[in-house]
Amino acid sequence: MRHQNFKGVTLRDRSAKSGLKAVFAALALLTVTLAAPTDAAQAQNVAALPTMGHPIGDIGAAKPIQGWVKFCENFPGECAVNVAEPSVVNITPQIWKTIVSVNQRVNATVKPITDADHWGVVDHWGFPNDGQGDCEDFQLLKRRMLVDGGLPRRAMRMTVVIDELGEGHAVLMLRTNQGDYVLDNKTSSILPWEKTGYVFIKRESQSAETWVSLGGITSPTIGSPTTTANR
Repeated sequence: MRHQNFKGVTLRDRSAKSGLKAVFAALALLTVTLAAPTDAAQAQNVAALPTMGHPIGDIGAAKPIQGWVKFCENFPGECAVNVAEPSVVNITPQIWKTIVSVNQRVNATVKPITDADHWGVVDHWGFPNDGQGDCEDFQLLKRRMLVDGGLPRRAMRMTVVIDELGEGHAVLMLRTNQGDYVLDNKTSSILPWEKTGYVFIKRESQSAETWVSLGGITSPTIGSPTTTANR
């Protein structure tokens, strides 16, 4: 997802990826991740738990992204909302360790590539089955792995932001009892939303298979994350 002049909040259609070959060996990768987190993940675990953040509220309905709509047609279970699931993750040291580990491992393993270079289209949502993907593909794989690890899908919402280049970017928002955190392929750390420097446009709803507006709220702190991808 890379869009110029995104402040008009207009996203183009994507063609959907066909089939799921192996989800980049997600289950095997998850097993390794839980057993042996990376050094970078261990570094973020020094404090055991993340710094307390704040939740970000929505302000009503938003139009779903067409690439997401097509993705949901191919993978309906990835988009279904089970309102019986918890809406937040209760963070413990072990759960945080797992989240950090999955984030680090996917970022380090998947090769970033734009949809235009990869598929010949502007916008395309799917899994990085061939080891390559755009920003949303990173986040979709992370969510699938974390769901397989026992976290509630409902608490992990795909989110559209404007990044430091003023372009559209997809991240995974993790809603927790300590605030909302962002899993991103552009940074080596999991940050509270308010420390990302992004402008938050909209995210998947937690109550229905649709999207909600975040009102273009700007996080007050612009940091200098360690870049692991430029897409």
